[in-house]
Amino acid sequence: MNLAVELAPKRKRGLLLANPVMAASGTFGYGLELAKVFDIQRLGAIVCKGTTLRRRRGNPQLRTVETPAGMLNSIGLQNIGVEALIRDMAPIWATWRVPVIVNIAGESIDEYAALARRLDGVPGVSGLELNISCPNVANGLEFGSDPEMAAALTAAVARETTLPVIVKLTPNVSDIAAVARAVAEAGADALTLINTYPAMAIDVKSRRPALGWSFGGLSGPALKPIALRLVYLVAEAVDVPVIGCGGIMTGLDALEYILAGATAVQVGTATFLNPRATLDVLEGIHQFMEQEDIHDIHDIHDLIGAARL
Repeated sequence: MNLAVELAPKRKRGLLLANPVMAASGTFGYGLELAKVFDIQRLGAIVCKGTTLRRRRGNPQLRTVETPAGMLNSIGLQNIGVEALIRDMAPIWATWRVPVIVNIAGESIDEYAALARRLDGVPGVSGLELNISCPNVANGLEFGSDPEMAAALTAAVARETTLPVIVKLTPNVSDIAAVARAVAEAGADALTLINTYPAMAIDVKSRRPALGWSFGGLSGPALKPIALRLVYLVAEAVDVPVIGCGGIMTGLDALEYILAGATAVQVGTATFLNPRATLDVLEGIHQFMEQEDIHDIHDIHDLIGAARL
């Protein structure tokens, strides 16, 4: 059974995944903790938590709030910074079979370009995911909501790296297909759809916003119908691989994204409920293909993009 997928088919230094199931940024840490729970080497790829040029403390508490069919998070890009990542994490990743993609975030195009330049050629780093769509930091949606700005940022990063470049898009935009086309033409090798949706909750007892930063991003099953539609639309609009993300809890959830046109999927919030959720999703896909007698995930009539025929 062939589950392998390619996320950077046009780039000399490609990104071949053994299967389409990836761990989403911000939900899997740096992979070290979950490696103690199950065999993470069986996954297609891991996207580490958002990384900035300098260490960030993140937003004030509370940072997470449970909601019906999902959760809000307002972490604020807390991370160890790129130099600590290169020094402490990348050498471990270099010993792994599963590829690790570094999610990067900045406050200017120059910062994104500097991150790409610094990470290029680092053993253990297999690709970059540009976070241009974070809803829980100031100006976090600025680049992702404008096609021209998104394209300029993507082009700047692509010039600075030989690594595959994945751009993570926001649902908080009127025409996501326009942004997708712009970044694909500017050099993106693949697109992740979607980041969390801007949202909030209020504590009625305190009469105050429940999150310390007031606002956050909605993730989990509540997001899935929105994300699925956007994946369907963008997969028709671009000729680069699309990675579906949002509310995937089971293998059947993942298969909906694949049928909509996603080449791969990312599992995020489910990991907080079930640490081995990514592996359960992978096993669910495998079981479905066995039951349906499908031998290749690329079979257009049965899986990738079949719902668009």
